Amino acid sequence: MKRWTLILLAAIAGNFLLASCGIYSFSGTSIQADVNTITIPYVEYKALRVNPSLSGELTDALQEKFRKLTRLEQVDVDGDLELVCEITGYDVKATAITANEQAAQNRLTVTVKIEFTNRKYPEDDVSSSFSAYEDFDATMTLDSVESGLCEAIIEKLVEDIFNATVAQW
Repeated sequence: MKRWTLILLAAIAGNFLLASCGIYSFSGTSIQADVNTITIPYVEYKALRVNPSLSGELTDALQEKFRKLTRLEQVDVDGDLELVCEITGYDVKATAITANEQAAQNRLTVTVKIEFTNRKYPEDDVSSSFSAYEDFDATMTLDSVESGLCEAIIEKLVEDIFNATVAQW
């Protein structure tokens, strides 16, 4: 019984040490202890095909993800971290063709370019592009499924961006 008690106490002590060092958290982030703020400006829309609500929805989703999973205070300007995003692609293409040379399935793809700046630790800066897509039946119009597709795509993009910036996966 004493052996299990010692193991349990060692595990608890290890958890306190990891949590108190300020670099690791159980949400999977690796943010240094002296980094306290983040700026996430409105996502710019630069794709040729227009979706008027996508920029706002992506901005809100990014801000919410960082609010929920980090201890960072969100500020309007000059954060210790800054995440600037722009939507560079919004495309629909056929992905499956029937024997009659008609589309059986279409794919909506959204591409986002990011510039992530860590003002205190520039070696953690990230400049990259991310794409996510969802397929839909070609018998459906984009207008009828666009909202649901965009919701799923935004979720994937936000996860990828979060992991590439503060989770550093």
